[in-house]
Amino acid sequence: MAVRPKRIEIKKAEGHLTIAWDDGFRCRYPLDGLRAACPCASCVGGHEHMGKPGSPDMLEIPLVDNRASRLVDAEIVGNYALQLTWMDGHKFGIYRWEYLRQLCPDPQPIEAEDPAG
Repeated sequence: MAVRPKRIEIKKAEGHLTIAWDDGFRCRYPLDGLRAACPCASCVGGHEHMGKPGSPDMLEIPLVDNRASRLVDAEIVGNYALQLTWMDGHKFGIYRWEYLRQLCPDPQPIEAEDPAG
């Protein structure tokens, strides 16, 4: 059974997106890392490279343009993905739930969350 998000929280000023997954884990993703790991054909080098498994190592690719990693908007696509729009105008990456879960740099049990936020 595929894991799905229970809650998605974006903190633009702090530079991260957090997903609480229905498998009981929480993942915090750096926004610049998500931009670097964009799964669209342009970013991964063509259609033949799309759909490859994600790895937390992908979140560490440095970006040249600072605007590229500033998030403008996020929309849920159907019931399977998240589409992110970046300040540089890029909005072509569809981040499937499975892909985001694979990218998770350090899964933490949801019980470990600080109730104060």
